[in-house]
Amino acid sequence: MIDLDNYCCGAHGLSVLIKTTIGDEEYQVPLDSGPEPSSIARNISAMSVDLTSLDALVLSHWHRDHSGDITQVLKLRQDQLLARGRSSEQGKLKVDLHPDRPIRRGIARFPATEPHCVLPPDPTFQEIEGSGGKVDRHSDPHEVLGRDGRKTGVGVSGEIRRIVDFEKGVRGGVRWEEDGDGKGEWFSDTMIMDERYIVIDVKGKGLIVFSSCSHAGICNVITSLLPLTRPIYAIIGGLHLVPTNIQPAAQTVDFIARKVEPEVQYVLPLHCTGLEARGWLREEMGDRCVPAGVGMKGVFEGGSDEGYETPMGRDMGFRIVM
Repeated sequence: MIDLDNYCCGAHGLSVLIKTTIGDEEYQVPLDSGPEPSSIARNISAMSVDLTSLDALVLSHWHRDHSGDITQVLKLRQDQLLARGRSSEQGKLKVDLHPDRPIRRGIARFPATEPHCVLPPDPTFQEIEGSGGKVDRHSDPHEVLGRDGRKTGVGVSGEIRRIVDFEKGVRGGVRWEEDGDGKGEWFSDTMIMDERYIVIDVKGKGLIVFSSCSHAGICNVITSLLPLTRPIYAIIGGLHLVPTNIQPAAQTVDFIARKVEPEVQYVLPLHCTGLEARGWLREEMGDRCVPAGVGMKGVFEGGSDEGYETPMGRDMGFRIVM
């Protein structure tokens, strides 16, 4: 029987529960929290997620469709803790985020700064702390530590360098800022410099990259990984290629499919990638472009690095051929 009462619910946003295993230890770190409380609550219930087992929550960037459910996740986690007889004060969850929080963001008709589309405000640091979170500010690359203080294998990028010339950020992006007197105005914010991605090195395979919205450009994300000297095995997340007549969709698809050697094994396009760009990726990459969406589970099993070499030689990572 199809259990319609416990179906997952799609929404315009992103939240990915990442689990890593190191030795005998398992760690759980969600990336982002989705846009609003009802969808994340339904999906947590439908997927029977044990929030008390989370080690941290990572926010990729300050946009409400990624940050909107943080306080809901924290409150639901507190409820699960209390239901198990554990103190909510002892169970605060680390929320790993960039310190540069705008009050709110929007989109204007470039080069104007008065927005025609405004997102609701992101949760404040105080709201996060008051809901059972512990704010953990980071703008530099680092590895998330688990509840036991050990490394989880979940790397957070820090700010992303903008190198690729055709990736120019969010055209018309603006942010609202206020001074000490409560007076404010809209400022241009096309680069979204607070955006970060997650990377995990799976033994015997290479790098698994989670890029939630790719405002920095997924090609800039790929380029930033060159110093790690490991091949890219999979890219998962929103590639921000909507609409294809404004975003550099053709160049991006060509870059991912043809410019990276050895080739990226899998791409799982989500969220803001767009149906047309997904189709283009599928045309170029075939079955290596995997349809993905809410409720899907992906498993990347590690192996041995012994004798493992890329076409460029052992531990030489990958290269970009332009």
